[in-house]
Amino acid sequence: MNDDERYMRLAIQEAEKAMDKGEIPVGAVIVAGGRVIGRGHNLTETLQDVTAHAEMQALTAAAGALGGKYLDQCTLYVTLEPCVMCAGALGWSQISRVVYGASDEKRGFRTFAPQALHPRCQCDSGVLKEECGTLVKTFFSKLRKKT
Repeated sequence: MNDDERYMRLAIQEAEKAMDKGEIPVGAVIVAGGRVIGRGHNLTETLQDVTAHAEMQALTAAAGALGGKYLDQCTLYVTLEPCVMCAGALGWSQISRVVYGASDEKRGFRTFAPQALHPRCQCDSGVLKEECGTLVKTFFSKLRKKT
């Protein structure tokens, strides 16, 4: 297993925590120098806060761990393509690399704001995309059955 898969599996664990709380299952981890310095999962329902996305939680934790807002030596692993809001925050953080699993055609930044990330940020997609996509599909499938 390569590093991208290993860290994405940690992000999937975060997404599973969100699902256990009835949240949309998105998870994120931020890595610097081979060490996880930030973790997060969706908490929008729990906190009643539309900005409480997994990426935002992980960004806050990572900035706290580093003692500064710039994450220019860090990589974010997130199970679902970031939305425009999260991509903007990632851009402001100057994060070096973003790796996501499943694409989000409805809300993903690549469709609506492809320039949102910092110009030096490398973006890679499709890491464990089937597993990441299945989490979201399963969640919404169960949600539709309830209504």
